[in-house]
Amino acid sequence: MEVLIIGGIAAGASVAAKAKRTNPEANVTIIEKEDYVSFGACGLPYYIGEKFTDSNQMFARSVEKTKESGINLLLKHEVVAVDFDNKVLKIKNLEKNEQLEKRYDKLAICTGATPIIIGEGADSENVFTVTKLYEVEKLKQYLDKSEEIVIIGSGFIGLEVADQIVELGKKVKIIQKESYPMNKVFDKEFSELITMALEEKGVEFMLEHSYERFETENGIATKVITDKGEFECDMAIIAIGFRPNTAFLKDTEIEMLQNGAIISDKYGKTNIEDVYALGDCASVYNPQMDNFYSPLATYANKMGRLVGENIVSEEQKPFIGAFGSGSLMVGDYGVAITGISEETAKSLNLNYSSSYVIAKNHTSYYPGQSDIHVKLVYDKDTRKILGGQIFGKSGAVERLSALSVAVYKGLTVDELGFVDFAYSPPYAPTWDVLNIAGNASK
Repeated sequence: MEVLIIGGIAAGASVAAKAKRTNPEANVTIIEKEDYVSFGACGLPYYIGEKFTDSNQMFARSVEKTKESGINLLLKHEVVAVDFDNKVLKIKNLEKNEQLEKRYDKLAICTGATPIIIGEGADSENVFTVTKLYEVEKLKQYLDKSEEIVIIGSGFIGLEVADQIVELGKKVKIIQKESYPMNKVFDKEFSELITMALEEKGVEFMLEHSYERFETENGIATKVITDKGEFECDMAIIAIGFRPNTAFLKDTEIEMLQNGAIISDKYGKTNIEDVYALGDCASVYNPQMDNFYSPLATYANKMGRLVGENIVSEEQKPFIGAFGSGSLMVGDYGVAITGISEETAKSLNLNYSSSYVIAKNHTSYYPGQSDIHVKLVYDKDTRKILGGQIFGKSGAVERLSALSVAVYKGLTVDELGFVDFAYSPPYAPTWDVLNIAGNASK
């Protein structure tokens, strides 16, 4: 069996490893544009923030170890077209500028996504994105001689980088066209808490400012221009979102979302026979909503393991589902979400209700007591929990895991009110904040 995998950074590397373990007789080949595989870009903000200095820690497996496991690698090669009818890939050798073709029995598309870069001057020497290690190495060198840093965008990456850079003593401004950050993920109450947490550290938010372009001098960006003003910068970081790397498939019959993400089902399959798609280039199965796109490492790895088995097996195992679970460190706080937010519930016209509580993380007599904010969104008729958001210091984000299980298993708010959470004075009060949130949901 000839198994070809386009892309080997996260999802693709997981597919290859699991496929080879499941069926050692399969001929598994990764085709990758870069000269490396198995890289975890999620660590880049913390590498920038000097939380660790050895960049090798972000590689799950080296090229050498991958080859030793029996996986073939075509590095510095790019798939430029796919003939699905004849099961043939057209591939370009990027070093030799030569073309070759390769036939597959099963295909996994794991091409990831590319940062969206727009605006005149965005190609300046001191304007960066945070996805590739070699790009971040340049960023770090520039950061050493910079004081005024402007970050365009306030999604996960923009806020993580802001949080780390401000700790290095730099002046950080975030430019965001919406009225509050993370507006596509969290409800407004929690976005306001995120803003407060980063402002406490010195991050300055320029909300409702639409980025337009850079003003440059000799290839260096000196100002960020918005619809409402201009801001001087020594360097800038663009973090306004991603575009799935699927342009090479645009003239094929493979089905995609409007943003270019390939539609895949709970098995990782596309509408094309023997073709799977996963990771940041594809949708992921979500029991709560159709055509869910969420470019998170957790889904790339979970679907990689699942597809790695399915692609070499007769039996097809389904993914239990993505619920959009995510967390973020912002200053001295953590914030997290799982399932449906209130804004999403409104957009889906669900018959829902919500509750919001603030309670303590542990007992008053143990040092370090602090507030935890919890919001639940639940079905008004069945009272099943649809989603939850959490914000706080110690013990806040960790409780999100319990809410994730509650959403997956369809617990009601009434059941959550009496779940037997572990109690110990240093870790929780006798009535955990999640119990209190459930009992407050009337």
